Amino acid sequence: SQLDNNNFGGNSIPDSYSNMSKLLKLSLRNCNLTGPIPDLSRIPHLGYLDLSFNQLSESIPSNKLSENITTIDLSNNKLNGTIPSSFSDLPRLQKLSISNNELSGDVPSSIWQNKTLNGTKKLFLDMKNNRLTSISGSISNLPSNITILLEGNPICSNNNNTVVQFCGTETENDMNGNSIIICPTQPCPPPYEYSLECVCVVPLLVNYRLKSPGFSDFNAYVEDFESFLTSGLNIDSNQLFINSFVWEDGRLRMYLKLFPVSVDNTTRHTFNQSEVIRLRDMFREWDIHESDLFGPYELLDFVLLDPYKDITVSSSSSGISKGALVGIVLASKSSIKIDGVRTFNYEEMALATNNFSQSAQVGQGGYGKVYKGNLPDGTVVAIKRAQEGSLQGEKEFLTEIQLLSRLHHRNLVSLIGYCDEDGEQMLVYEYMPNGTLRDHLSAHSKEPLSFPMRLKIALGSAKGLVYLHTEADPPIFHRDVKASNILLDSKFIAKVADFGLSRLAPVPDIEGNLPNHISTVVKGTPGYLDPEYFLTRKLTDKSDVYSLGVVFLEIVTGKPPIFHGENIIRQVKLAFGSGGVFSIVDNRMGFYTSEIVEKFLTLGLKCCKDEPDERPKMTEVARELENILAMMPEYHAKKGSEYDTSDSGTTFSSQPSSSTIKNPFISEDILGSDLVSGDVPTIRPR
Repeated sequence: SQLDNNNFGGNSIPDSYSNMSKLLKLSLRNCNLTGPIPDLSRIPHLGYLDLSFNQLSESIPSNKLSENITTIDLSNNKLNGTIPSSFSDLPRLQKLSISNNELSGDVPSSIWQNKTLNGTKKLFLDMKNNRLTSISGSISNLPSNITILLEGNPICSNNNNTVVQFCGTETENDMNGNSIIICPTQPCPPPYEYSLECVCVVPLLVNYRLKSPGFSDFNAYVEDFESFLTSGLNIDSNQLFINSFVWEDGRLRMYLKLFPVSVDNTTRHTFNQSEVIRLRDMFREWDIHESDLFGPYELLDFVLLDPYKDITVSSSSSGISKGALVGIVLASKSSIKIDGVRTFNYEEMALATNNFSQSAQVGQGGYGKVYKGNLPDGTVVAIKRAQEGSLQGEKEFLTEIQLLSRLHHRNLVSLIGYCDEDGEQMLVYEYMPNGTLRDHLSAHSKEPLSFPMRLKIALGSAKGLVYLHTEADPPIFHRDVKASNILLDSKFIAKVADFGLSRLAPVPDIEGNLPNHISTVVKGTPGYLDPEYFLTRKLTDKSDVYSLGVVFLEIVTGKPPIFHGENIIRQVKLAFGSGGVFSIVDNRMGFYTSEIVEKFLTLGLKCCKDEPDERPKMTEVARELENILAMMPEYHAKKGSEYDTSDSGTTFSSQPSSSTIKNPFISEDILGSDLVSGDVPTIRPR
């Protein structure tokens, strides 16, 4: 669970987190959390804990954390008391950071004395800027692979020569590395190369990534990883070589080489065809058993060099040539007809995008790349092509398409068709020439939106969400409402994007009643995330209301929800409290009346109430926006044109609550906020 950089309004970490028995990683860095740290000792497999840069207070719990823990970061809080002795018995610990707190007393030397650090394993202990006065136990013969930082503590100002080595400044080194095989000077003829046994072989090249590893220093776990992967692949230890690795925003990418078995030292060796296919399928089909320590993985590339070029591992129309990227592929299958949705083949998609040329690419997200395409009938579309790590199973993908094919509303991005063949999954949507709402709120936008246009976009967005909550079958909770997920068509009509089928839905109880929420792993975007959803993991329609309220504040101020470290909700509340509300209004939105702006901001703040019951329903939000828009002086004169808010099939007389919503699904990353024209602009501080 990684929820860094959210503003949880001074709430404490709920005790219920102590009972999340399957949690491997808990990262709540910079979330404005207060109160004590809960007892997390009952989480049996917790490997990574980061609660830094909050306002946490009281003492550190004394109970021992999981023996799997590799990283503990409690720095930059207001913790007091002493360093608990339970830190001394954590065999896998690599990093302990408790700097910039108010901790006092002794530093227990048993933290490092009780550890066995073989080979490349390291231990980094950062205790700077506390009130620590001494070290208990001996500090002689400290191994070079242990780093202790004590600068800024009283112990460093006591003229104690035994600790002076720990009182200077030091930074943690980047542990990314490259390995070298040292073999005879006579090289192997390409594409052969020396194996770990210095025999000329042709390897398989694998680009592999750990998506959420439970450690911060891979060097300490290289041997464990090699054992894990060779065992999972059923190969010998000398057949695997980690050529290099690099950290990418908490994920660990590795470039691996798999060597064929050497029978003798005189023969050049290659894998046979069945072994190439077996190894490829092990990666492709996720047949390698997951490890709590290494977490889930994804295959990025599977490269076949020249001697393997005739091995058929995919029915891709392009075939496999020297150095071709195979990646994760699915067997070719005949497409299934779904009413209301066009079926495209790979050749049609390639033709529409000039063979997926870079000039046709208009966006990129977690799901894959997005291309602007031109169909033979002249229709301009956005084609979202799944990258290898985002491919779904065939049944899951077609279920998603069937759901999306039933969603029709003028304020939702429309699905036109799909492609599901030759290891490809593509979604085809209507094209949005005016990009995202966030694009036009940026300080660098060349076409600032007028205030009436902003109100119209707000209302359209609310209507699209009303449809998802109350008229879609099954109803859908979006879960990631934000300005970059509100797209604008050629007439600047708002279209909500990035919604789709969840794998989770409420289950009826024994009497057939449905709960009014869904319990799920927390997902969302920092700044827009409902704090109640974070605290309870219970998603309701009111979670979308909260996120849309943040968008409303963004519409008036022009600023993103977290700007220069400040939260937009807090800034608007402060402005209201000081009577300076108009000091935060975006001066690029032209004429507006103070009464209307105040009503709109008040509605936004009401949507952002901490308690879900105090927030309006989405139908009430849409109705209030219609009332606000009707107050515009130009509204009645231009009814039916720029200010026309009517659309078929949407009225706001009924007020269904979350308890009456039937079988809601949660949105996943299937539609795209990146279905836009041009490059996504960089948002820079004003």
